[in-house]
Amino acid sequence: MKVVALVSGGKDSIYSMMKCVSHGHEIICLATLQPPHANEEVDSFMFQSIGTHVVEHIAACMELPWVTHTLQGTSVSTDMGYDTTEGDEVEDLLRLLEEVQRQFPDVQAVSSGAIFSNYQRTRVEHVCARLNLTSLAYLWRRPQHELMDEMLDRGVHAILVKVASMGIYIVTICERFLTFIC
Repeated sequence: MKVVALVSGGKDSIYSMMKCVSHGHEIICLATLQPPHANEEVDSFMFQSIGTHVVEHIAACMELPWVTHTLQGTSVSTDMGYDTTEGDEVEDLLRLLEEVQRQFPDVQAVSSGAIFSNYQRTRVEHVCARLNLTSLAYLWRRPQHELMDEMLDRGVHAILVKVASMGIYIVTICERFLTFIC
């Protein structure tokens, strides 16, 4: 299938794109929702905003087009299920993917790096269903240690730019997988 990769600049969205290719899909463009102001961190239930400024360079290195849309909505509908809600950030994802379809009418699927968030997965699937696209989430429910080992084996090198969870031991992560930027 011809795939648009939702890429935040984070390791999960990058690795998901790699998995799409290994499953025989063709990445035809990258797409990113960006914060209204460069390098701004947006309080979002859905989207990672830190690091999105590097996606342009990732797309250039891959010699692929990059489609962006400014994140304007907020997390309005926060129930586990999602119904179309004006002003919600999910509607920004819809507009981004509508633009992708306008520019690339042969796109068939959307790649995302969702691993354990039903909240994120169901919203991506909701938007895909509205646009008649297939959602590809090859990392979904995969054990994180297994994913980390695979990423290491395949040469993924990640730079830690944000810790968004309590209970993570930074030194252990850095020694094993990441480069810590102070």
